[in-house]
Amino acid sequence: MKAKGEYLLEALNIVKVFGTLRANDDVTLKVKPGEIHAFLGENGAGKSTLVKMIYGALQPTAGEFRWMGEKIVVPNPAAARKLGIGMVFQHFSLFEALTVAENIALAMPGPFDLGVLSEKIARVSKDYGLPLEPTATVADLSVGERQRIEIVRCLLQEPKLLIMDEPTAVLTPQEADQLFKVLARLAGEGCAVIYISHRLEEVKRLCHSATILRHGKVVAHVDPTKETAASLAKLMVGGDIHVVHTPRKVTDGKVRLKLDALSLHADGPFAVELKNISLDVKAGEVVAIAGVAGNGQGELFDAISGERHTKAGMLVMDGKPSGNEGVSARRRLGGAFVPEERLGHGAVPGFKLSDNIVLTRHASDTDVVKSGFLQKNGAANVSERVIKDFDVRKGKPDPEARALSGGNLQKFVVGRELDRKPGILVVNQPTWGVDAGAAATIRQALVDLSRKGSAVLVISQDLDEIFEIADRIAVISRGQMSEAFPASQMTAEKIGLLMAGEHEVHTHAA
Repeated sequence: MKAKGEYLLEALNIVKVFGTLRANDDVTLKVKPGEIHAFLGENGAGKSTLVKMIYGALQPTAGEFRWMGEKIVVPNPAAARKLGIGMVFQHFSLFEALTVAENIALAMPGPFDLGVLSEKIARVSKDYGLPLEPTATVADLSVGERQRIEIVRCLLQEPKLLIMDEPTAVLTPQEADQLFKVLARLAGEGCAVIYISHRLEEVKRLCHSATILRHGKVVAHVDPTKETAASLAKLMVGGDIHVVHTPRKVTDGKVRLKLDALSLHADGPFAVELKNISLDVKAGEVVAIAGVAGNGQGELFDAISGERHTKAGMLVMDGKPSGNEGVSARRRLGGAFVPEERLGHGAVPGFKLSDNIVLTRHASDTDVVKSGFLQKNGAANVSERVIKDFDVRKGKPDPEARALSGGNLQKFVVGRELDRKPGILVVNQPTWGVDAGAAATIRQALVDLSRKGSAVLVISQDLDEIFEIADRIAVISRGQMSEAFPASQMTAEKIGLLMAGEHEVHTHAA
């Protein structure tokens, strides 16, 4: 198709309606060849809806798309790829038991020779500085390497437009820098990029232009290089973002959570073994554990929350050895736990929000369960309080958990545990997929809880978040953990090196 006009892609007056919700309301987006175009907005603003339509996974209710000046209909993702549109989703679509080459082959059209494809993968990945071993099994790869597979899979299809959804959320700083180089090179070769991210500093650094959505409508088209992160955030949310205030921590707080040489065998072929993890979390402080996903964070959370048991003395809560206690017993000791996976682990999808309150409060809250009897009014009151305090946006009074957007469900799940005012809080990825305004609210609540005398342990892949709230920072890699250093002594570069395994030296030297 020969180009007509200056734009590669035009989304013109797009409307998408789901029932009574207008997810996209007269949205127009235009992207030029060689342009890195940021697509910004709060959770639920309509970003994902629009890019799914561009990629053919959804169809618009009204409006039209133009590709190189010609009106098009994209009936499915295969048609999008044939046009030259590639997409790297935030959550990867890879089979862990297959090799790199086998995973890429599944997305290639027509017949193929696996040997020839493997040679092409090796050549393209090396050429773009995204090294991959075609015969490696995906289960053995880091999250950064898995993202390379998704990108190389797109590059092999020689895209004219590449859509990237939160691409740096799971990368070390060094891996993110390499990704930026790849995207700049692609843009230089004429490939357009639509870039979705909540990390506004990287948008300013990388992107040539930005379209901002709010409540399904376009509110601004700007040059991000001429904006500040604060001004971009203000456009996204329609007001100033709360700045997290971190009062001085209690200097001699007692140890409330203690891990003492905690070890845990891997419980599956793709699980991570925990090795001699030691850490004290004191009253009045926030300790953050940084690391790339898949390095033992989930296993560590399970061991602390009581979903998996260890020797009693490997975990001590307020002076009581608790490694062999279950989740309910640990909650009765004042513990609260927020898992990474909000839907299915943090909340039952088909249960109403009030019923999801019961799941984590039945063992420790007499307002919810009294003398063995469920107090439905009490559970409903707690639910409404959480909804109000954390601005959980919902379509009806007590919806099922699965009816909420990801960001709103995250606010509910975190708020449910914070509402208990626990003595010990452990939270895995507290602001995953949450917009800037909601993230600031959650982070402030974590800091405030700690300053009232609780011990707060945060597991996070977001370095901006960690530096914003943490008093001390440790790094987990391959099931081992570094010493927890004062945040003032840490840099993104040092954390990146520890993520890559340098912490093993510290561990042995400690």
